[in-house]
Amino acid sequence: MHPPSGPPWAVWLETSALAVAMRQWLWLYPAVEIVHIVGFVFLVGAAFMFDLRLLGLSRALPVTAMAAHLLRWARLALLLVVPSGALMFAAHATEMAANPAFRLKIVLIAAALLNAGLFHRWPFRAVGDWDTAVPAPWPAQLAGGLSLALWAGVIACGRLLAYF
Repeated sequence: MHPPSGPPWAVWLETSALAVAMRQWLWLYPAVEIVHIVGFVFLVGAAFMFDLRLLGLSRALPVTAMAAHLLRWARLALLLVVPSGALMFAAHATEMAANPAFRLKIVLIAAALLNAGLFHRWPFRAVGDWDTAVPAPWPAQLAGGLSLALWAGVIACGRLLAYF
């Protein structure tokens, strides 16, 4: 472990008792990382299935039913992903704050959440017109395609953290 150096907030976070425990307790970091990965499986898996429906797969399934089922899982997964990600970040805050893969990951997450928010405020409001057996309008398809690309980028950046 390097001596923490960097922005004062990152040094403070990395030297906190919880961050020290994350680094020193043999099984804590791996357990938290597993929770993070399982959470991402649910979050991104649900998002991918919904996005593929927006792109035209399984048109017999109502978009509203898929949204009610899958997006509930995605939102619940955030209860695993956010705290576990925060714990892992705290353990290496000074390194992560300077890591280009981490910075890009955060930007991609923000873009994916913005994309989802815009989708629900705009094309999803008219879902009754294209719920079943009709192709989704181009804004919904665009949102689905962007979501697939953004979440794939988040996963890639997560894996690249160790290499930068």
